Amino acid sequence: MDIFSYFRGKGIDTVDPTFYRKIEEWKSWYNSRVRNFSFYRVYSGQGAYTRKQRKSLGMAKKLSEDIADLLLNEKVKITLADEATGDFVQQVLEDNQFLVLGNDYQERKAYTGTVSYVPYLYDMDVTEDGTILSGQIGIDYVSAGNIYPVSWNNGRVTECIFTFPKTVNRKKYVQVQHHKLESGLYVIENTVLECVTESREGKELTPAEWKQLRPFNTLAPRMETGSPEPQFVIDRLNITNNADEDESNPMGVAIFANSIDVLKKMDIEYDSYSSEFELGRKRIFVAPEMLHNVDGSPAFDPEDTVFYKMPDDYDQKGEGLIHEINMDLRSEQHSKAINDDLNYLSLKCGFGTERYRFDGSSVKTATEVISENSDMYRMLKKHEIILESALKQLIRIIIRLGIVLGNSLQQDTEITIDFDDSIIEDKEAERLSDRQDVSMGAMPLWEYRAKYYGETETQAKANVQEPAEVVE
Repeated sequence: MDIFSYFRGKGIDTVDPTFYRKIEEWKSWYNSRVRNFSFYRVYSGQGAYTRKQRKSLGMAKKLSEDIADLLLNEKVKITLADEATGDFVQQVLEDNQFLVLGNDYQERKAYTGTVSYVPYLYDMDVTEDGTILSGQIGIDYVSAGNIYPVSWNNGRVTECIFTFPKTVNRKKYVQVQHHKLESGLYVIENTVLECVTESREGKELTPAEWKQLRPFNTLAPRMETGSPEPQFVIDRLNITNNADEDESNPMGVAIFANSIDVLKKMDIEYDSYSSEFELGRKRIFVAPEMLHNVDGSPAFDPEDTVFYKMPDDYDQKGEGLIHEINMDLRSEQHSKAINDDLNYLSLKCGFGTERYRFDGSSVKTATEVISENSDMYRMLKKHEIILESALKQLIRIIIRLGIVLGNSLQQDTEITIDFDDSIIEDKEAERLSDRQDVSMGAMPLWEYRAKYYGETETQAKANVQEPAEVVE
């Protein structure tokens, strides 16, 4: 069953299906396997074509890796004002491998534009009256191709469908999880679809049918969260979506979505550069009488491709028995073209003009790099706006689910996200400057602690022993 056919049958409106073809296109660039580009045919001149695979620099993958490493790495600090609540959240994140999968999904976000985090409860011990005695908190990580917004306002998704493909006994199924509002509170409805195959039409399974399948045997058809807040988080790049004619589309776009032409040109140049060396390698043409020694043994290694036998009727024309050919390589022209396009690509994707420049003649100092990457600094700060909000939403949901499980947690505790900007900013110079500001009274000590010790404002003030005011 096609997912959009299912939506139409249920009267559900979502983002136009053509946008998801864009997501597949961005994904193909990330994998360097682009339809009608990565493979091409070359005419041999004799009525036949040769199918070739174009060499690729894989810059879509590199761009995605770099922005993911800049946004969410091991130096990012999440601090909660209430220590017990903070320890609980950190344990849940650790149990769900957030430091690993969080960075992984930042990379997925970079090449698809959007990802989602969906916390849930499992292994619950529930009494007859519905009271939850114990359980665990899990996090589902969802890529853009499995996210279907249903309702949204000003870019904020309020209702959404997530799909989770599964394979059971070589048959493909998909869990459809619908988060929607009813009377101001969120409910989560689940169903399972059997996918279309050559021998099967596909259908919607009943709860009795899907409970016979191991991945779905504990899946409830409906869950009431009892909360007016969503139990999912949408995280996207802070780039205006111009890939869809519908300007209200809340989904994000890939970091290289508007640089496809540059990626194409670079791969064409790189493939040509590779062909230049392949076709221009040194060759030595040898007359037939020079191929064997007096005893008939080969004079040259038959596996050595540099030697080519001349035809028996070859007319030497004064060229001798051995003739060497050295092709001229256009390496400088290719290198310059690729470097120019690396600068174009870096600029268009927000990294400035020198991010991917190959220059072996000099080493740039840290100050020069920081100065030249002001574009990258602004780009990173822009993306951190949405990421910070997404992380705080995720933490609030974890706290709420923790309270449902009976833990004594503070729902409204202050949350601080300290991103790592040391790659771009000269942290040591900035810290020295702030120390001077503290010493002359221009910056309060608690603000310095909050900035460099990963403390919340409340914690920093509590840890600072302010001198008592003198009463006259």
